[in-house]
Amino acid sequence: MAGASPTYRPGRNLALKVPAPEFEATVAFYRDVLKFREIPGPADSATPTARFEFGDKVLWVDRMDGLSQSEIWLEIETDDPKAAATYLAEAGCIRRDEIEPLPEGSGAFWIASPSRTIHLVVGDPAQART
Repeated sequence: MAGASPTYRPGRNLALKVPAPEFEATVAFYRDVLKFREIPGPADSATPTARFEFGDKVLWVDRMDGLSQSEIWLEIETDDPKAAATYLAEAGCIRRDEIEPLPEGSGAFWIASPSRTIHLVVGDPAQART
């Protein structure tokens, strides 16, 4: 591969995409059975969602119409999203930007691993603050 590899590290978010009929029971499981602390979510979300503290991560539980089984989506942070996009394309990673809209100008993008696990690739928030 021609492009240099940026650095990668686990992001702070995990997303559990849940079929609509299982959403309420799944939220109740994390909130009432496991007693995870629920974090208030964004009021403007188009998708019903719940958020929980998950160690140093945030677990998002998103209700998904038309989904037949749950999926886990992972966030990966990189020091250089543009270089990461080039490097990952050269490595044969499939871009999946059609699966969920991202804020315009965020620089973030979606990819799938060889096993089709979805990953959100984002810039390092610590670098955005510097």
